[in-house]
Amino acid sequence: MKPIIGVLPLVDEKLESYWMLPGYFKGIESAGGIPIMLPLNNDEDCISQMLEICSGFLLTGGHDISPSLYGEEPINDSVVCCFDRDATETILFKQAVEADKPILGICRGIQFINAVLGGTLYQDIPTQYPTTVEHHQSPPYDIPIHSVEILEDSPLYDLLKIKTMKVNSYHHQAVRTLAPPLKEAAVSEDGLIEAVYMPQKRFVWGVQWHPEFSFEKDENSRKIFECFLHHCL
Repeated sequence: MKPIIGVLPLVDEKLESYWMLPGYFKGIESAGGIPIMLPLNNDEDCISQMLEICSGFLLTGGHDISPSLYGEEPINDSVVCCFDRDATETILFKQAVEADKPILGICRGIQFINAVLGGTLYQDIPTQYPTTVEHHQSPPYDIPIHSVEILEDSPLYDLLKIKTMKVNSYHHQAVRTLAPPLKEAAVSEDGLIEAVYMPQKRFVWGVQWHPEFSFEKDENSRKIFECFLHHCL
């Protein structure tokens, strides 16, 4: 049987709706999984049932992480949060980690994983980490825009067998101080952490770039989805 993967929804508060980019679903499907979009629900018993149903979880992009999650206040109006997502994902992540369920975090997902485990974030890269590297590209989003160095002692290197790769990029927040349970897996050419993993767990990975946009063209993006689904079997 194919593994069922719980995918956290994107949220449009103006339209009072949940929504989904098809690339998240198609990336999972192409790697052999069945994606389902989860509700935002802060009931621990309901989330426990989600864990019983799902073999793994994909933490998607979207809203900024609330600075309150890592003990700060917003630095400017660029920080736009969804507190319902933060609350649901906090409960879900803690339960999933305890159960050793595979987790893949993309963009906001890597940031959330770092924050909920005790790390901090750059709330706004242009303000707090000025750089000439483009981290917030314009469409089309499947085009690589900058390079990352993959650390040779990481499972990402074990998977891809390359030291550098070109990635797409669409974010204005990023990992600042790394959470103690995490290790770096990739770093951008200007020094920002671009991928992390939790070595003591079966599969908890986060990537700052967007394989959901690039997996149809890029073999490395496909391999990340395939590795995630392999660990969900």
